[in-house]
Amino acid sequence: MCGFAGFVLDHKPNFDSNNVLQNMIDVIGHRGPDDEGIWHDSTESVFLGHKRLAIMDLSDAGHQPMDSYDRKLTIAFNGEIYNHLELRYKLKKSLPNNFCWRGGSDTETLITAISLWGVEEALNSSIGMFAFALWDHQKQELILARDRMGEKPLYFGRVNGAFAFASELKSIAAYPGFNMSVSKTSLRDYLKYNYIPAPASIYEDIYKLMPGSYAVFSKSHPIKFKTYWSSKKVFLSGGENQFHDTSKALSSLENYLNEAISSQMVADVPLGAFLSGGIDSSMIAALMQRQSKEPIKTFTIAFQDSFFNEAPFAKEVANHLGTDHHEILVTDKEVKEVIPKLGKMYDEPFADSSQIPTHLVCKAARQAVTVALSGDAADELFGGYNRYTWTPSIWKKFSWIPFPLRKILGFLIRAMPHQILDLLGILFNIALPKNKKIHRFSDKLHKMAARLETSKTLDDFCHHLALVWQNPEEIINMRNYSAKHSEDEQSIDSALKLNDEISQMMYDDMLTYLPDDILCKVDRAAMSVSLETRVPFLDHRLVELSSRIPINMKIREGEGKWILREILYKYIPKKLIDRPKAGFAIPIGEWIRGPLREWADNLLAPDKIMAQGYFHSEPIQKIWKEHLSGDYDWTPRLWGILMFQSWLEENIKP
Repeated sequence: MCGFAGFVLDHKPNFDSNNVLQNMIDVIGHRGPDDEGIWHDSTESVFLGHKRLAIMDLSDAGHQPMDSYDRKLTIAFNGEIYNHLELRYKLKKSLPNNFCWRGGSDTETLITAISLWGVEEALNSSIGMFAFALWDHQKQELILARDRMGEKPLYFGRVNGAFAFASELKSIAAYPGFNMSVSKTSLRDYLKYNYIPAPASIYEDIYKLMPGSYAVFSKSHPIKFKTYWSSKKVFLSGGENQFHDTSKALSSLENYLNEAISSQMVADVPLGAFLSGGIDSSMIAALMQRQSKEPIKTFTIAFQDSFFNEAPFAKEVANHLGTDHHEILVTDKEVKEVIPKLGKMYDEPFADSSQIPTHLVCKAARQAVTVALSGDAADELFGGYNRYTWTPSIWKKFSWIPFPLRKILGFLIRAMPHQILDLLGILFNIALPKNKKIHRFSDKLHKMAARLETSKTLDDFCHHLALVWQNPEEIINMRNYSAKHSEDEQSIDSALKLNDEISQMMYDDMLTYLPDDILCKVDRAAMSVSLETRVPFLDHRLVELSSRIPINMKIREGEGKWILREILYKYIPKKLIDRPKAGFAIPIGEWIRGPLREWADNLLAPDKIMAQGYFHSEPIQKIWKEHLSGDYDWTPRLWGILMFQSWLEENIKP
């Protein structure tokens, strides 16, 4: 895990390019505290910089930027190629007789594969998480590439007479003459989702490279985008080759999981795993421990508030597995101290409040290990989110009501105070089994009611459920707004209609919510403390296998991740696992009414909002007052606005 930055100049600038490059990598020093390097070509028109977090081959042989053995290529690489030793074996046939490996790094393996096989074959042969920038000296081309699922970030765009690129947006923003103009198209999308969907970024003319693709840039021709792995093709193929035999699906999935975990347990530094006690993290920990001769290190954080504290569940699982378990009690004070730092940690607005506990558990793990495996992505691949089962069921119950009457019903539900709905929720949950009880009942009911008001079809309902603001234009100051479209637009691999609405929701989440929220959250939270995270469920072979597993093996009798549970029960008793899905939540809504009130008041001050010019103050003040009264819970909307304001103050100085 590392970070890189660089640029290709259109003409000789009036500043010291080496100093600029040094500044660009210095601002992402947290991504690579072990080593750094800068490089430029003989014409001083191409510059690459790198910050290294040494994981494989800790010697100087892993230093970057790195030249290929024939000196025709230079690369800056971020990530891991898990099968790089297998690739070395395959490369033997093509290597010159006098070839000798300089070291054991996967970066050297990758650049050698590209040199001998070409970019596309090397990418298709690589299993891992990565992003890289590669300069081809002969062709005078820059190649940018990103892993299949989007685990590692990569930004690019034109800046003041240069084509700039970097692992994080703040590096590009450090380039002289950078245009700090906020894209109102991106701002609108951010308010809808509380994250910015790729390929856009928060800034005009700066973009994210799409997962599973690479770009070729040259001064002589416009940038070209190529897809080397298509989720659309994978899921179309999977739909045509579904498992019919449950036992075969179970054995295949377990074998693939073991293989993915085995490959990701290879490191030259201490390694562990996050453990919340839920299905996903418990599966990773169980299979890691099965493959380890020594107790693996597991990490969880404990909260003082018992409602949000899942540490006891994690401890029970850890005791059963026999892991070397680390439970770190985090005080409310420590949690709240993180919040003002988020604007700097996330270099574009980001408002998934689980970013806070994610950062804290990464910080705790970094005290003992340099690499941690996580259970992320299982929900998207195997039907773990509650909305996958609830959405079709709710729609079936209410869709028979004429749309005008549904609007009235939705309005009446939303008019009821949260306190009353929570009392109803207590009574409602009494009748439900333990593993079906609904947390945050009033919040979920309000959200459902708002969506029923605006949805005419099931597709509408599914889409609207993902939205935080359905009409963000009502609070954005659209003065001087014009939608901009890049001449270099990337294709988005989303135009796929699957046979059932649940599979469609899972597929859409995999394309958007997973890379742009979950993986972004984990990358920034972990890299802020120089921790590498690995996600076994995102081994692309496992993703391809999941597309072949029918929905009735993923969700059965209203219970998600059925097939994962069946495997996990072989290693951990059912009673330790089965409980309601709570998520990685903290009481943000309560805190901004209480101990964070002053911080929130300052960011939401009408004079400040009006002076900044991005929002209309009146509708924001309205929901802020309603939230403070306790009659309504506007946490997701307010958190989105607060995180934008916090980001704005940190990154765009007046």
